Amino acid sequence: MQIVCRWQEGMKFTGTDSKHPVSMDAKKPFGAESAMSPKDLVICGLCGCTAMDVVGLMKKHKQTIEEFEVTADVTMTEKVHPLVFERIELLFTLKGAIEPAILLESILLSQSKFCGVSAMLSKAVPIHYSVSLNGETIGSGKADFGG
Repeated sequence: MQIVCRWQEGMKFTGTDSKHPVSMDAKKPFGAESAMSPKDLVICGLCGCTAMDVVGLMKKHKQTIEEFEVTADVTMTEKVHPLVFERIELLFTLKGAIEPAILLESILLSQSKFCGVSAMLSKAVPIHYSVSLNGETIGSGKADFGG
């Protein structure tokens, strides 16, 4: 894998894997906030990685997803540089004809076996999650890759 990050102007950069460009910018006052920051993209990657695991597992079990989103609330360190993630809270919110046990098992597998982004980040920061199905909280847990 190779990623190239090219400076555009100010604090704006474009990263690419040679096929898919992604814009980045810094927060004010340093940047113009015209795109996600690099830290935002890391969290976006976490949400996307675990969501893809869950969708794949739900399809395998023939579960019907009508709506699905993963929300990340991140607590950052304060007053100490570099500012880093201190705690990550993921909220899996789904609607559809879904068996709760299958959903919880799918998320557990993502957060303990399959999600490479979560596996990497959980070595440095605790990742906790909760699961809402059709408007009801059905479970929670912590990313644990056994190492």
